[in-house]
Amino acid sequence: MLDHLVYAGPDLAEAVARVTALTGVMPAPGGSHVGLGTANHLADLGAGMYLEVIGPDPAQPAPETPRPFGIDDLTEPALVAWAVRTTDLDTTIADARAHGFDPGDAREMSRETADGEVLRWRLTPPSAPGTLHPFLIDWGGTPHPTTRGLPSIPLLMVTGTHPDPDSVLAVTDALGLELLVRRAPKAGLSAALRTPEGRQVALN
Repeated sequence: MLDHLVYAGPDLAEAVARVTALTGVMPAPGGSHVGLGTANHLADLGAGMYLEVIGPDPAQPAPETPRPFGIDDLTEPALVAWAVRTTDLDTTIADARAHGFDPGDAREMSRETADGEVLRWRLTPPSAPGTLHPFLIDWGGTPHPTTRGLPSIPLLMVTGTHPDPDSVLAVTDALGLELLVRRAPKAGLSAALRTPEGRQVALN
């Protein structure tokens, strides 16, 4: 199932401000990814899903390696990735490979919250920008972010565009997922969200 959507930008405060202006809801501070040079804010999308707004962490020095999700190359915030939750990451990776898609090897990750708590999880590497391939995440024994009383922006639907939709559908089929992908010159994701006033807005 969908775990979270990633909205990334070259400036974290600007990315948070854009989501707030669009929806009327300000994502809550999440924490810092120590060593990666990033930090995030989060909002609950409903049904066990959330929105991650991520960008460079001004409290950290520039990392030695590129920041994830192509952040260093972005010129403005964008919805860049989607994560799929599993409770058995190694088996899910093996099954995907058996069906023709290699999501990459699992890696350990962590994030320090504002109150000093360290959260740990495992995931596959974020896919290259423009592929629309999801990455996989397994929270293990760590409580899911949606258990932390996040501000709510209900998700209505996620769709994609891509020059070669079949290349995306081959991956989602291998993972047993469904994603509506329309043919378009540029790859991208779009999330339909409902504001507190009941309006429908699109986050791209």
